[in-house]
Amino acid sequence: MFSSKKKIILVGDRVLIEPEKDQEKTSHGLYLPPGVKEKEKVQSGYIVKVGPGYPVINPNFVDQEPWSTTPKDPVKYIPLQVEEGDYALFLRDNAIEIEYERKQYLIIQQSHLLMIIRPDALSELGLRES
Repeated sequence: MFSSKKKIILVGDRVLIEPEKDQEKTSHGLYLPPGVKEKEKVQSGYIVKVGPGYPVINPNFVDQEPWSTTPKDPVKYIPLQVEEGDYALFLRDNAIEIEYERKQYLIIQQSHLLMIIRPDALSELGLRES
């Protein structure tokens, strides 16, 4: 989704979310002032990038002999449940807002997500075209 050659790497169990733009308007099309939008507790958006997961110690690294020629990483990762393209609901207070290449994004830990919807389920619900 990023057109830039810069590579974004998220740390641990964090996910990068592009907030839904329709939340700036009411159902009748009126734009909400920033103060009203910030009072909403639950926010939603699409997951753009996912971190490697929860770090755990690699048990094979501890037993590695000093003369071994195959280097082993001391850390393994338990992968996250979320995937790029998922639609996520989360509490706004847990998100960190950033701006990258003139676009607004949110960074949040997976444990702070309330619910995710997979892209195939989104098309069934009529929330996003496939």
